Amino acid sequence: MKRIQILGSGCAKCAKLAENAELAAKEAGIEYTLEKVTEINRIISFGVMMTPALVVDGEVKSAGVLLKPEEIKQHLG
Repeated sequence: MKRIQILGSGCAKCAKLAENAELAAKEAGIEYTLEKVTEINRIISFGVMMTPALVVDGEVKSAGVLLKPEEIKQHLG
C-alpha cells in the first residue's frame, strides 16, 4: 500500500494536488492512504520550503508545483 502525503497549508493548490493524487492512485489501480499534512513543523521536517508538496512513501517527489494526475502516476509506480 502506498502512503501519499500532501504537504501544505490547505490552500486551493494543496487541495487540488490532493484531488489529483487520489485520481492518479485510483486510475493506477493501487491501494493507498492519503494524508494532508498542514502543520508547518512537520512540513519543514521533510525539508520542504515551498508547497504544495507531494510525498510518496516518505520521499518528497515534488515541491512548489501542482502536478497533474498523469505526472503523479509516474511517482506511484
